[in-house]
Amino acid sequence: MRELILLRHAHADPASTGQADLDRPLSPEGLAEAEAAGRWLRENALVPDRVLCSPSRRTRETLEAVLAAVGYVDQRLEPAIYEATPGALMELADGHKDVERLLLVGHNPGFEQLAALMHSGQSGDYRGMPPAGIAVLTLPKDAALEPGAARLSAFWWP
Repeated sequence: MRELILLRHAHADPASTGQADLDRPLSPEGLAEAEAAGRWLRENALVPDRVLCSPSRRTRETLEAVLAAVGYVDQRLEPAIYEATPGALMELADGHKDVERLLLVGHNPGFEQLAALMHSGQSGDYRGMPPAGIAVLTLPKDAALEPGAARLSAFWWP
């Protein structure tokens, strides 16, 4: 079996005047949420083998807080995660079949739709992944990522 873990970034400050969306930092609440997410991953023995992270500041800060709890892992910034559709996320993750436990750190609506699509086969108008929420999807080791191919084995939020 292999696992795909989806971590939505924690709460971010609203953009200030003239600030790009990519540059929004975590709020103090968001930092606490990200630290809690890292502790939850560690306590549940869900330390990833590799992390693909959106290049936005809020996702990078979420990942930094998580890594403070779980320790160093192979990590890569992946621009394709920012504003990605569920299909694009699925294709990206499928390119890392060699990894037993892959963590993606990114954004909604793509993440909550991907979790629904992988689990139930439909994404619809699914809305259910809060900031710093974690969805753990389990699937057979050699299975392609496709709708309905995974089991939602854990779901957590702060």
